[in-house]
Amino acid sequence: MNYAALNYAALFRATLPETALEIAAVLVLFVDLAFLRRATQKLRAAVAAWLGIAGCVAGIWAVYAAGWSGFSAGNDVLLAAGGSAGVAQVAILVLTALTLLLLIGSSFTRNPGEYVAVVLMAAAGGLLIAAAEDLLVIFIGLELLSLGLYVLTAFAKSSGASAEASIKYYLFGGMSAAFLLFGFSLLYGLSGSTGLPRVVYGVDNAVFHGGVPLLLVALVMVAAGLGFKVAAVPFHLWAPDAYEGAPAPAAAFIASVSKVASFALLISISYVTLHFVESFQVSHAYATFKVYNPGEPQSHNTLGIVTVWPFILMVLSVASMVLGNLAALAQTSVRRLLAYSAIAHAGYILLGLVFFSRGPASAQAILYYILTYGLTTIGAFGVVGVIERAAGSDKLDSFAGLHKRAPALAAVTLVLFLSLAGIPPLVGFWAKFNLFAAVLAVSRSPLSIGLVALAIAFSAVSLYYYLQVLKRAYVLPAPDETPIHAHPLTTLVLVAIAAAVVLMGCFPALLQSWIAGFYPGLR
Repeated sequence: MNYAALNYAALFRATLPETALEIAAVLVLFVDLAFLRRATQKLRAAVAAWLGIAGCVAGIWAVYAAGWSGFSAGNDVLLAAGGSAGVAQVAILVLTALTLLLLIGSSFTRNPGEYVAVVLMAAAGGLLIAAAEDLLVIFIGLELLSLGLYVLTAFAKSSGASAEASIKYYLFGGMSAAFLLFGFSLLYGLSGSTGLPRVVYGVDNAVFHGGVPLLLVALVMVAAGLGFKVAAVPFHLWAPDAYEGAPAPAAAFIASVSKVASFALLISISYVTLHFVESFQVSHAYATFKVYNPGEPQSHNTLGIVTVWPFILMVLSVASMVLGNLAALAQTSVRRLLAYSAIAHAGYILLGLVFFSRGPASAQAILYYILTYGLTTIGAFGVVGVIERAAGSDKLDSFAGLHKRAPALAAVTLVLFLSLAGIPPLVGFWAKFNLFAAVLAVSRSPLSIGLVALAIAFSAVSLYYYLQVLKRAYVLPAPDETPIHAHPLTTLVLVAIAAAVVLMGCFPALLQSWIAGFYPGLR
């Protein structure tokens, strides 16, 4: 990287969304510690949450203000803007604001200002990841996000399960970071660069000079690191414990914001990996590249990133779909059910990355999926949080008779869980339909058709365990019919999320058009 070419004014403009969150985090801490130490817990949580939401709103404005400028050092792009980066950054900020709204009705911490500050700092890491085009920037963003998530998982200080989940999450996360960094170092050694496009070019050049073994090791290491972030099998073991032990708003943040950021990064990697050369030849120490032209059929590539990376993603995808759905069938904890469900959904999304197109269709289908999944999951954890406070447990039986104890909450649960199962006309159906259609648009081979059929079959399996929750909410009688009262703002947020799921399901073009607005051309 040419540090002499850095334009720090341009860097500041490109990182305005992250700066807005960092300023909001400092402001939250200052107001909470300087003026509200003797205030009631509810007031402190409300002020901290609303200040954090103001920071998210400022960040959204900054994303739109940045446009397509991005940030480069010489010829190396470090931070992208627009395209998948812009969509993911706005989504991260919206989802962060929703998780902060859930804090207002919660009582798991006596330090709401510190909690909100950590959430905002972690979200800033997510923004960096979504826009990163350089290995070093990717690693910095991942660690900023991950360290915040470890702390958030342990924020329920009176809960032993929260502390245990945080320790497990931290240990797995530290190991995955080591794998990822080692894989990045090998890629740098093979390519001589940290910029994603130069890494791909350099690595494929090294392959022709005998670098295949190192490339395979590097890609497996990188897959292990990034597979941990998206909870893909076999790097998923942290997820059930973290989802179960973390406070409900923190679990919602982990399940939504971190997934959006991580999959946005995988979109960047897949796009750069596939969108570079049609042929590569080396003779007399000179390399000859033929660049893809839009609309031309993809030719056969020799062993390299272009062929190895999709194969690794395919293995992770199939393993995640199978194990995630089958393990969810045996769960009695709704939190753990949602965790294994998240693993299965990661498998579906990885399938879209296996058959990734050079045009915008694949990226838009994946973004549509992760945005709608993130929104729905926040609502699901919001419901679980309310039930836990009323029943003292997140077990399936705690949902028994919910339609009598809290009719509005039961209706929200019905909408969200059916959407997660992919039932029309809810938005979850269109997310899966668009994703599988994008896969088949790229390839009609027996392999792609078989994998899509497998994904549809396991989507049908998922309906069984989602219906277990709804069966208790609407069919089984409640042992105690005492009404469940949630905070009015929490109820409003959950109803609004459910309404958005229904609205986007009935009018799927609304979200599709918004995402397409970031794509005058795939970045």
